[in-house]
Amino acid sequence: MIYWMDFLPSAVLISIIPGANQLLGLSNATRSGASWALIGILARLAAFTLLIGIVVLGLGAALARSPGVLTVIKWGGIAYLAWIGVAALRSKPETASVIEDEEGRTDRWRIPRQEFMVAITNPKALLLFAALLPQFTSGGRDAELHIALLGLAYMGVEAVIGGLYVGAGIILRWRLRSYKGSIAHRVDQLSGICILVLAGALAVSSV
Repeated sequence: MIYWMDFLPSAVLISIIPGANQLLGLSNATRSGASWALIGILARLAAFTLLIGIVVLGLGAALARSPGVLTVIKWGGIAYLAWIGVAALRSKPETASVIEDEEGRTDRWRIPRQEFMVAITNPKALLLFAALLPQFTSGGRDAELHIALLGLAYMGVEAVIGGLYVGAGIILRWRLRSYKGSIAHRVDQLSGICILVLAGALAVSSV
C-alpha cells in the first residue's frame, strides 16, 4: 500500500524549496532560454533516476550507514558547487549575457552536465530518497515496486516545480532583454553567491 495523500504534499514541499538544482534551472533559463534549461532538468531527473534505483535495489540504506562513502560524495558535491559559484562570480561583464545569440556561441552543453553532476553528488538527495520514500509504503513483498512508483511520482513533481523555476527565469530573461551586459553580469553574480552559500551550508551540515 502507498500513502499517496501523505506523500504528494511532502514531495511538493521538498521540491519547491530553493536548492542548487532549482537555482541552476532559474539561472540557466535566464541566460540561455527555456529549451536548454529544460534539457538541464532532464539531466537532473536522470541523476535522480540513478539515485532512486540505488534505493530500490536496497543499496541506499547500506550507503547511509557508510560515513566514509557519504563523506566522499559530500565533499565532491561541495567542491563542484564551489567551482560553479566561483565561475559565475568571475564571469566578465562583457561576456555575461541574458541576450545570447539564438544559435548559441557559448558552451550550452555545460547546462545538462552541471545539472547532472550537482544532483548526483548531493548526499542529501540520496539520503532523502533512502529515508523518505520507504516511509510512505506499508512494506511487504512489494516494497521495492512501491518505492519505484514513489520515486517516479517524485520525479514528476520535480519536473513540474523545476518547470516553474524555469518559467520564472524566462520572465526574468524577458524583462532584462533591453538591458546591457552589466545587468546580466549581476544575474551571474547573484547566482554565484547563492550557490556558494548552498555549498557552505552543505559543508557545515552533519551529512
